[in-house]
Amino acid sequence: MSKPIRIGIIGAGGIARGAHIPSYQSYGRDVEVVSVSNHNKEKAVECAEQFSIPHAYENEQQMLDEMDLDAVSICTPNKFHAAQAIAALKAGCHVLCEKPPAMTAEEAETMAWEAEKAGRILTYGFHFRFQPEVESLKKFIDGHELGEIYAAKTHYNRRRGIPGWGVFTDKELQGGGTLIDNGVHMLDTALYLMGYPKPKTVLGATYQKIGHRPGVGLMGEWDDENFSVEDMARGMITFENGSSLMFESTFAANIEELSSKKVSIVGDQGGADLFPLKIYQEKYDTLVDTTPAYVEKRDVHESLVHDFIKCIVHDKQPVSTPSEGVLIQQIIQALYESAKTGEAVNI
Repeated sequence: MSKPIRIGIIGAGGIARGAHIPSYQSYGRDVEVVSVSNHNKEKAVECAEQFSIPHAYENEQQMLDEMDLDAVSICTPNKFHAAQAIAALKAGCHVLCEKPPAMTAEEAETMAWEAEKAGRILTYGFHFRFQPEVESLKKFIDGHELGEIYAAKTHYNRRRGIPGWGVFTDKELQGGGTLIDNGVHMLDTALYLMGYPKPKTVLGATYQKIGHRPGVGLMGEWDDENFSVEDMARGMITFENGSSLMFESTFAANIEELSSKKVSIVGDQGGADLFPLKIYQEKYDTLVDTTPAYVEKRDVHESLVHDFIKCIVHDKQPVSTPSEGVLIQQIIQALYESAKTGEAVNI
């Protein structure tokens, strides 16, 4: 492009200030963050001043109408993702929306449809895909080193890791707790490595056993009186291609490690674990384990944002697609429905 890509930020909270805005501004002269909006105008102004952004708005629609933007980042609570993404797409903007896509599968489907209709990029903030170990394992899988992937297992557990800031424990604004905050990253990573198969049946269970009372907070002191989400989620998903995935995530649980995340992939020619990356195979009548000698250190949020810009410039498909957003939202919705009814849900 002959002129800089004009970026607007919707939401002036921690993820905008800690990840999106610095990542855009590190891209160089080809990108300019020109405006930020927030329902609290004071926060928008404060954010604009902090990052030398020229314009601050209280209303994102007014920003979209006035600023002639090329793209936006949506960094608001999940409740607002769909409406804001659709408004931005209708305004002709490419959209990078924080995860999860929305509150319901129907919202995610509408977002995908609007992106296709507008001919604009819609992608999501699943930044673990940009971890060097994940990228390496994806190449092994694409190179058929693991063969047919038929099983996976993932967890992202914290012993006492309930966020003590933001709206992470507010069900009305977020739609849920650990499943859609930390757990969804490992769920997406596993699905990505499996080739995002279509889900068939989902069985889930959620628990609220610790967050509703005071306790030791390793991520700040949480608001136990207004804690309205699950602090543990578990589930099993089967897919149309015959593969299956087991899932667990916790904000808080009586476990040994303070924080632990892992994705395990099983294929008929090999298997692998993340994090860290280790590959298991049988070669030349020998059982072998493979580990990388060197793993690049990288700011994955920056990689995500920079890839979004490159997709705009080169008109290419993003790593995380709208159709994948629909599938993971279907799984999330089904997990919660199954947990509520106690019955498996067919998708």
